Amino acid sequence: MKQHNQAVPKEHHIREECGVFGVFSKETSDVASLAYYGLFALQHRGQESAGIAVNDDGVFTACCDEGLVNEVFPKERVRQLGAGNIVVGHVRYATTGSDRKRNAQPIIINHHKGRMALAHNGNLTNSYELRNRLEQSGSIFHTTTDSEVIAYIIVQERLRTPSIEEAVYAAMGRIEGAYSLVISSPTKLIAARDPHGFRPLCMGETADGKTVFASESCALDAVGARFVRDIRPGEIVTVSYDGVKCDTRRCGTAGRHLCVFEFVYFARPDSVIDGAAVSAARQRAGAFLATEHPVEADVVIGVPDSGLDAALGYAGASGIPYGIGFTKNKYIGRTFISPTQEQREVGVNIKLNPIRAQVEGKRIVLIDDSIVRGTTCRGVIDLLRRAGAKEIHMRVSAPPFVAPCYYGTDIDDAENLIANHHTVEEIGAIIGVDSLGYLSVEHLLQIAEGCDGFCTACFGGAYPTAIPSRGDKDRFERKIRQQRKVKEVNL
Repeated sequence: MKQHNQAVPKEHHIREECGVFGVFSKETSDVASLAYYGLFALQHRGQESAGIAVNDDGVFTACCDEGLVNEVFPKERVRQLGAGNIVVGHVRYATTGSDRKRNAQPIIINHHKGRMALAHNGNLTNSYELRNRLEQSGSIFHTTTDSEVIAYIIVQERLRTPSIEEAVYAAMGRIEGAYSLVISSPTKLIAARDPHGFRPLCMGETADGKTVFASESCALDAVGARFVRDIRPGEIVTVSYDGVKCDTRRCGTAGRHLCVFEFVYFARPDSVIDGAAVSAARQRAGAFLATEHPVEADVVIGVPDSGLDAALGYAGASGIPYGIGFTKNKYIGRTFISPTQEQREVGVNIKLNPIRAQVEGKRIVLIDDSIVRGTTCRGVIDLLRRAGAKEIHMRVSAPPFVAPCYYGTDIDDAENLIANHHTVEEIGAIIGVDSLGYLSVEHLLQIAEGCDGFCTACFGGAYPTAIPSRGDKDRFERKIRQQRKVKEVNL
């Protein structure tokens, strides 16, 4: 199956979505530092921007900017945020709206009944229609994100409801799609998860009684909080000086559809999501791959980082020894993004380097989490060939991508997905491997023990909601450009 001269589509990576974090403390304390460490633990979910908003008895102090957490928040800036009793934090990868500074979160809104800070993970499917209606009624948008749409809808509802939690409940009846939210009002911290439960959200408690919300349990561990439980799909949890209150009126109103790619790639391996351990799920995926696509080989290696656990599972089930095949440079930040193909190829060499002693002259089973367009894995395979690999048999711990995602995962349009234009054999030839095998959807649904109800739309399953009329990532930027053209013509 080896061919090295075929054209490869333009490079594309599956990107993380976002990470949210929040803390409520009955005593004024250094909640900004807790948010800093919590966001650091969630950095894998978004590397384009970061933000923290501290609420000190209704006085909000916020900082949001492009960059990694440690770039946006040097020690002095964290100190300048000051003490408070509520904090909301966010790390972002742009799924709707560009990665410009203006789109960094949390979003701070001033309204008639106070202030609000909102952090959002997910993607709405009806944001375009909602934004049009809001603009027609006089709303002025400062960002190009669907998160600002959520904020405005909540504010609208807050003006006619008795509390912020009732406003969130009412807003959930209007917004559609994927959203895990952490919201601060002047006196309360609220966490809410959409009725489908597309994106994870959990709650913890520190030894001194602080309540913590986070996208993943690894962020609770980072701040010394005990995991309490996951937020249920459709649930609203409100924390105030009166304690913790749960609203489950929207729970069970939709089928459960957690994004299964959380277990395949997004989540950190030390996290537990909806009762299932991520590391164990990935090892089970590898074990299933070994039964579906056996091969004679000398060593099993994984592509760092999400391929490592799956490689362990494949090795255990197949009896083929597991090996560390690559060294990964951990000191390359998000700024190491090169514009030309030649520079990208050099970048692969700097980020990953094969360990020749594990590779040379050997038949290798290479485990990775996905193939989107084929360029990224082709670069990795070329590294192994140059290091002397005798054979390369690639196994992918997810099915082929055949459809875009509208719920916050940056999976490309259908026409740009390699699996829609080539058979498995042809893809193997394009990327230069001796054989290629994907995990079946049937086994994918079984990798997370004790957890069920997944969204598999990107693998050819049905979409759990109506798909948006405008689903392109830059739809709001495009609308603004069109409006500017009309203005120029009128002038």
